[in-house]
Amino acid sequence: MKKSAIRIVLVFLILLGASCRSVKKSSKSFDTKRNEAYIDSIMNNALEKGFFPGAQIVVGSKDSIFILKNYGYQDYSKQQQVKTADVYDLASMSKVLGATLVAMRLVGDDKINLEDKLGDAVAVYKNTAIADLTLFELLTHTTGLKSGITFYQSLLSTSDGLPFLSNQQSENYPNLFDNMYVNKNIVYDAKYLSFEPKDNYIQIYRNMWLNPEFYKTVYEKIALANTNPRGNYLYSDLNLILAQQMMEAKTGLKLDQLTRAIYNELGITKIGYNPLKWTTVQDVIPTEIDNFFRKDTIKGYVHDEAAALLGGVSGNAGLFANATSISVICQMLLNNGKYQGKQILKAKVVKAFTKSPLAKKGIYRGLGFDKRKPDGFYKKNDFGHTGFTGTFFFLNPDNNRFLIILSNRVNPSRTNRLMYKDDFCPKIWKLINN
Repeated sequence: MKKSAIRIVLVFLILLGASCRSVKKSSKSFDTKRNEAYIDSIMNNALEKGFFPGAQIVVGSKDSIFILKNYGYQDYSKQQQVKTADVYDLASMSKVLGATLVAMRLVGDDKINLEDKLGDAVAVYKNTAIADLTLFELLTHTTGLKSGITFYQSLLSTSDGLPFLSNQQSENYPNLFDNMYVNKNIVYDAKYLSFEPKDNYIQIYRNMWLNPEFYKTVYEKIALANTNPRGNYLYSDLNLILAQQMMEAKTGLKLDQLTRAIYNELGITKIGYNPLKWTTVQDVIPTEIDNFFRKDTIKGYVHDEAAALLGGVSGNAGLFANATSISVICQMLLNNGKYQGKQILKAKVVKAFTKSPLAKKGIYRGLGFDKRKPDGFYKKNDFGHTGFTGTFFFLNPDNNRFLIILSNRVNPSRTNRLMYKDDFCPKIWKLINN
């Protein structure tokens, strides 16, 4: 065969290979137009049915944003449309976007170990029944601690001696809270609560301050909360509160300081605790009308009562953010801890935290991160978290895609669970994850 003929054949084979690669790549590409139309349809349907008053959505990959959209209004008064700068109460998404990120940083820097024991780090638990709990157990929710404690209710009583709540509406129980009615004669404990600022008191709401002496009873109750078998999976807010205490004790810094250092490195500003310290009240999405504890529409302060008592900075809840800021964290995680040339988290740590170390025991949880047994919606390596207020984010490191949905489905009331009954978020995740 002549040299010229050989060259032609070689060029043809190279072009054929490139074509095959191109076809293979395009088969996995994201059809933005089609997916955006589907998301618009499902979102408009959700708004019509009253799943929530409004929402933010971001769909992206490790290096691109495919869809970034806002839908609806901040609340049902429809006075303010949702905009990109608005921040939502993330609820339990705080567990991973706050405390877990800090744990990943500290583990990578050898400032804390997953086998470190609670009692060795936090003196108040040293001689208690939970002293031997490890950071690994806290992050995988295998401590045996009960799911939560309604600390705030010990700050309340009723002047008529009747229960706080009733399943029947009446003159004494006029206002709805979740699926119960609240006694109108609630009395606040003046020993611990003040409705004006006091020296050393912690602000827990717009017009409420807490005597820090109350924390002694909080820690005592947590120390007695190991009521389930250790080693089994049971999701608990208490686990991340304790993880927070361990990390703060190890570093001498507060959780909001530790997270802010990471956010600053990522260049994101629309994320943090106590949002009225760093954004305007107009840019904060309201959550529930709380007829029980705070007697107000909650806006600019954390919805979760336990996190509120901790001054809005807690391992279990308290973060506010917009979807754009969270998308940066997602891209960093999908890039093995790197963002814009900076290694924010160690790659091996990202891999370890987002796997299921206890899968052989039938526990699919990651370290901090939520993972699911593979089914029609979720794949083996998917990881992320959800939040009680109506928030969701998940990532797939195999196809490098992520989805963020932020809503305030608890406005005006947490009784609204329509988005869960409809598998709303999982349906969208399944669509963009294929």
